[in-house]
Amino acid sequence: MRVLIFFCDIAHILYIYNMENECKLCNIKSKAASKLDEDQVKQLSFNCVLAKFSKGDSLIKQGVLSTNVAYLRSGLAKVHIAGPYHEQIVRIVKAPSYLGLPTTIGDKINQYSVTVIENAEVCFIDISTFRYLLRENSDFSYEIMLELCRNELEAFYRCARRTQKQVRGKIADVLLELSDFIFFSDHFTIPITQEDFGNLVDSSRESVSRILSEFEKDGIISYSNKQIEIKNKKSLLMISANG
Repeated sequence: MRVLIFFCDIAHILYIYNMENECKLCNIKSKAASKLDEDQVKQLSFNCVLAKFSKGDSLIKQGVLSTNVAYLRSGLAKVHIAGPYHEQIVRIVKAPSYLGLPTTIGDKINQYSVTVIENAEVCFIDISTFRYLLRENSDFSYEIMLELCRNELEAFYRCARRTQKQVRGKIADVLLELSDFIFFSDHFTIPITQEDFGNLVDSSRESVSRILSEFEKDGIISYSNKQIEIKNKKSLLMISANG
């Protein structure tokens, strides 16, 4: 068995092992990986390791040399970047999803950080192998380009919402995103702290708490600790639309 040399600035890894033959049998592989032929899947397996992380663990650290492509197999993570005054949360990522693709194709230095917010499994693929597959398999490259384009468009829309909406509208957006795209349920647990929630909507923890209480008083949600139940989605959608 070939041993993959693996570098990552990570604490509290629960396990890590080589993926020989695992990629072929994986039922959570990306759409891009499903385009690889048998030899390419074997090469991917020989140059990939699987690691398990706990909430709060770092997957990618800003400013560090990138040697791997991260594929989030399960769990949730937050993408955040160091600004001139504080860390800014950019978005919440749900598995399955690639992390750090812009660094893979562009800069060699990670331009943002990724931290686990719900226990996760992550495949780390050797960056040279990943780039080789991009060159050798056009279908694989096409699927990776589609994911990059989707992420870019989402970033544009998210930027517009954050700069043009009031806090109530932005909080409604986050609740709807968690409901419709993360948990697929109107009853869920907010996976981040209120301080992180405030960071995500460019507001304070106190403002988030106050507006969530207002939503509850208006019968839009029920809210206890971090448990949310959306009771009037039509009103929440209206708040989101009106900003």
